[in-house]
Amino acid sequence: MTLIDTHCHLNLDSYDEDRDQVIARAAEAGVTQVIIPGIDLENNRSGIALSAAHDGIYAAVGVHPNSTAEFSDDDLPVLRELAAAPQVIAIGEIGLDYHWDKSPKISQKTAFQAQLALAAELELPVIIHNREASGDVIALLEAWVKSLPPSLKDRPGVMHSFSGNQNIADRALACGFYLGFTGPITFKKADDLREIAATVPLDRMLLETDGPFLTPTPHRGKRNEPAYIPLIAERLATVKQISLDALAHATTANAERLFGLPARS
Repeated sequence: MTLIDTHCHLNLDSYDEDRDQVIARAAEAGVTQVIIPGIDLENNRSGIALSAAHDGIYAAVGVHPNSTAEFSDDDLPVLRELAAAPQVIAIGEIGLDYHWDKSPKISQKTAFQAQLALAAELELPVIIHNREASGDVIALLEAWVKSLPPSLKDRPGVMHSFSGNQNIADRALACGFYLGFTGPITFKKADDLREIAATVPLDRMLLETDGPFLTPTPHRGKRNEPAYIPLIAERLATVKQISLDALAHATTANAERLFGLPARS
């Protein structure tokens, strides 16, 4: 069984003391590939460096909405240069976050739209962060997908750690997006999220840890890591009423298709 963690912040200091062991445990659990999303320019550089040092680890580059307070047009040439690294397979993590007051909404929207345009230019899919901003996020994405190049029409990106309602899920799917599912799908009180997951086509689902955050049950409260991807896969397989192997095969193929990863399944 081959699995892919399509969203883990392996370059954060939470992993500094045992990063090699974390990567080894992931491989032992069948997680053979990991994607590191970017948060800010310096974080992007460390993600690329880590991906260059390990087979099966890839990077995305982008400025997270909570890091956009100082975003300017001068950042775009830097992102464009970073995106040229061979390990970079997406633009992200980008989007809107109205939960934390770390960046004005206008700055977030400006940075989001600029990075969406960059992704279209570079023909790279996007990794979308959305926290308490579903209406604005989906409206901007619906406008963006209308002018995408043919290479991105069927794979514009993923709604990372999906937490919207059924309407947002349906609209994202209509735009061609994949939906990423993280630890909360395993939480006892996440029945609403599981009901939505049950309606998502199998060929549009991705597995994510968002490590070191959003740790699944039964490890909730501890640091998350890619080796916990099977726990998320098991719960989704139950939701979809299919075998774990079928869920693993589908989500791995989805990640390979969306991000252009070499097939290992």
